[in-house]
Amino acid sequence: MGLHPDFAPAFQVQGEPRALTSAGEFTGKSLDRVSRHAWRLFADWCAAADLPDLPADPVTVAMFVAEHPAAPLTQRRRVSAINTAHRCTGLPQPGHNETIRGLLNSARTARRNRIAAAAAERVPRLPTTGWPAGIFGRRDGLLLTLAAELSFEQIARLRRDEITSDGNQLVVAAAGEELRVVLPLVDAASVYRNWLEILGFLDSHPGTSLLGQYLDRGSNLGRYVGRAQQDQSPLLTPIDRWGHTPYAPTALTAQSVAALVRAHLTGRASTHPPTRRRVPPTPEQPPCPPVPDIVLDPGYYERGLRARHGAHTGLHDVTDLLDDVEERTERLLAELLDVLGDLG
Repeated sequence: MGLHPDFAPAFQVQGEPRALTSAGEFTGKSLDRVSRHAWRLFADWCAAADLPDLPADPVTVAMFVAEHPAAPLTQRRRVSAINTAHRCTGLPQPGHNETIRGLLNSARTARRNRIAAAAAERVPRLPTTGWPAGIFGRRDGLLLTLAAELSFEQIARLRRDEITSDGNQLVVAAAGEELRVVLPLVDAASVYRNWLEILGFLDSHPGTSLLGQYLDRGSNLGRYVGRAQQDQSPLLTPIDRWGHTPYAPTALTAQSVAALVRAHLTGRASTHPPTRRRVPPTPEQPPCPPVPDIVLDPGYYERGLRARHGAHTGLHDVTDLLDDVEERTERLLAELLDVLGDLG
């Protein structure tokens, strides 16, 4: 049995591998009459398609929904019955997958499609350089990219280690499932790396002053990506109007995510003009008094030379006089010692 083309995205149920359980082991006593009927319909279809019903992966549920058309309320009851059967047996609930939810809620799917189309247009125009516009543009670019596939609550809960890149796609592995994020004409992986550069840089340099200089110059920050990729901190964080992020890792709330997405899609997002660093005023200095012109005497140097020559001539015998005084002092000292010796 082929897979419906609408369900091409890859799914993966994470956790410990379990042995397949047959439908007969689940009696359905915990289900009401309508849910028991929905479960038996699903179990019989799985048996005919040679697919496991417990555990059933999201692809199986998507195929079942596609091949059994019904009103949206009926489809939601069927998926709810499948989820209940899995929950009662301690298995992950396949109906919680985002694609299954989209199949059951046409309004939700239409909203996602509108966000994806608008994001594909706006993300390439968001700035990645300049301060502080660059840091806002990098974060909001990733936020809009994720909003094309994930709910606002899921985006707010994302950690850094729950998202990776594959080519130009993003692979989100959270809540027991894997989802690929693709935007037309947008390299989602590059948008993701742009924000990782900011996170890695701030992990190494908590202050934003140096980051502002790097973004103003358009410097390459690729060497910081590896520092942030395996961290379990929140992926998307608040940024104040000056470009500062919380010192302690703090996640955006779902309400903040919704407000930011709405602002970008309606063209009301802030442009974040460049901030100018405040330079303290220099205290005024009193004016220096004018320096009077000094006119030197033309005979100044000649008089100095004559004075030095006279001093040299007048003091040439000073050394001899000092030597004579030293000799006389030594004689007087010797005579004094002789007198002292006679008295003793």
